[in-house]
Amino acid sequence: MNEPKKALTLFDCTSLTVGIIIGAGLYQMAPDIARGAGSGWGVLALWAVGGLISLFGALGYAELASAWPRHGGDFVYLSKAYGPWAGFLFGWIQTVIVRPSDIAIMAFAFAMYGRQIRDPFAGSSFAHGDQVFAAAAVLAMTAINIIGVREGKWTQNLLTTLKVAGLLVIIGAALLAPARTAAPAAALVDPMPVSVALILVLFTFGGWNEMAFVAAEVRNPKRNIVRALVLGTAAVTLLYLLANAAFLRSLGYEGMAASGAVAVDAVSGVFPEVGGRLISLLISISALGAVNGLIFAGGRISYAVGAEHRAFRALGRWNPRTGTPVRSLLLQAAVSLALIMVLGSFVNTILYMAAAVYTFYLATSIAVIVLRRKEPGAERPYRVAGYPWPTLVFCAVCLFLIYSAVAYRPLIAACCLALLLAGYPVFRLTSGK
Repeated sequence: MNEPKKALTLFDCTSLTVGIIIGAGLYQMAPDIARGAGSGWGVLALWAVGGLISLFGALGYAELASAWPRHGGDFVYLSKAYGPWAGFLFGWIQTVIVRPSDIAIMAFAFAMYGRQIRDPFAGSSFAHGDQVFAAAAVLAMTAINIIGVREGKWTQNLLTTLKVAGLLVIIGAALLAPARTAAPAAALVDPMPVSVALILVLFTFGGWNEMAFVAAEVRNPKRNIVRALVLGTAAVTLLYLLANAAFLRSLGYEGMAASGAVAVDAVSGVFPEVGGRLISLLISISALGAVNGLIFAGGRISYAVGAEHRAFRALGRWNPRTGTPVRSLLLQAAVSLALIMVLGSFVNTILYMAAAVYTFYLATSIAVIVLRRKEPGAERPYRVAGYPWPTLVFCAVCLFLIYSAVAYRPLIAACCLALLLAGYPVFRLTSGK
């Protein structure tokens, strides 16, 4: 039968959520976030706020996903709330830039740390080792997810288990390491605006909404979707708070803000000889798990677009032999590989996507309110607790982050906005309306 099967259990769903959220962002951006927080307590407060905001957003998605458990997530909700054009624009920007960029970022993180374990290009004049490692990660994970849903979810479960275990090892080692009292002067240089630090925090929480994209494959979706969203977000928040507390305990605030490799520095007191390689291995596994999760869920977005729009019909087919959206996965891999060749800095890439990503987060969260009015009789197995306040708070934060991203890097945000708007004439030309 040419349609998805319900193969994902609660453990699979929670593993997918945790596996996508915990990538390499914690390790790469913790020092930058500390520079924006201003103090040790500020660091913990910023991460706690990020977890709470993400939970507020997740509650809204839980209501929508349990009411309409179909592939495509935001694509479905935006189309129902505002019309087909809104869903198409979401699918458009996700397909051409946001999802492939996310995949490329995590693939580069895998390459950066993987080469520290074993680098076949060391000592040679070859200057594209990172691209080779990153491309290999994308190709390998795409191939696994094309083979079958079972293979994709088993890979995700294994990598998520390993990355959580690894993070707990880092936390334990950092807590056991001798505390440092010296404060490097460099930590006082170049503070970051707290608004941008919050963007980075929420980027590291990015992925709590991924369950919505695979809702059609969830067993007992009326219960398991909300459980996976809440359990996954809460578990990651706890792990992030423990990790940052451990970094602060080991390095102190100034040392953490000045660190170029925060996890390595934090455990060096316990593992002085093998700390660097051990951390590189753990972060490589963490990044690879995020790549697999992003590929698994992302292939369902362009599949949903193809199922609804005739110009992209080739993408909207579920392969009956493998039980996966093969063409959608192949397109996603091709765009990701292209972006691997042209991506710039980690932070600039995040800011490039931030305005568009939070615009759609905002629109989808407002859709919770719109659809309660538009379709009051629809069955909602879960309703947002404390409605409408969590939804309104999340919407206000989205507005603030959109403004912050545009104000901090207006040219970067303008480029992404132009690409987003380019999707509307494509919709008009291909919808026949």
